[in-house]
Amino acid sequence: MKTKLTILSLLITSVLFAQTKLYVHPDAANYVSNTKTLAILPLKTSVKLRPKELKNFTSEQITEMENAEALSIQKAMYSWFLTRKKRGTLLVEVQNPTLTNALLKKAGYDVLKAHEELPKDLCGILDVETIVTGSFSTSKPMSTGAALGLALLGVGGATQSATANLDFMHLDNEVVVNYHKNIKGGLGSTSDDLVNILMRKTSRRIPYTK
Repeated sequence: MKTKLTILSLLITSVLFAQTKLYVHPDAANYVSNTKTLAILPLKTSVKLRPKELKNFTSEQITEMENAEALSIQKAMYSWFLTRKKRGTLLVEVQNPTLTNALLKKAGYDVLKAHEELPKDLCGILDVETIVTGSFSTSKPMSTGAALGLALLGVGGATQSATANLDFMHLDNEVVVNYHKNIKGGLGSTSDDLVNILMRKTSRRIPYTK
């Protein structure tokens, strides 16, 4: 019995480690002290619908859904950072995503594909020292319009899950923090809900907050 419990414990530990991965640059404190402002890019977002759900949508509609999610998550992350700034627990400034996206468009970049560009170039355009980029995969759309559309089609579920892979990239193209996390919400979870769960856990582990 003791052996079985030990094996079970090891399996659980293995799963937990698989769900959360964190990398912090050895010189992270110095990078943070040399960061005045960070900007949040729309993450590369995918909505992983099940086959029976996919049949209700065209590829164009799926793309529109994912783009809406990316912008919704960007705003939700900004709101989270802004709240921490007001509480005095964020060590840097955070750029309004409206300004971020406007500057990217002015420079000729596709806002939703900016994550493909070099951090050094983006930081120069945005006049920031750090960008937050990465990917976000959800099992169902969270933005209000897309979620409502699924509900009207009778598509839904009790659990909303997502996998986030966040990179805090400095203007010298170094990864200061990489955080990979699997998160779960409940029925009707919104972008704000899942981002709050994600960032609440992230804030305990990254050097940009105290």
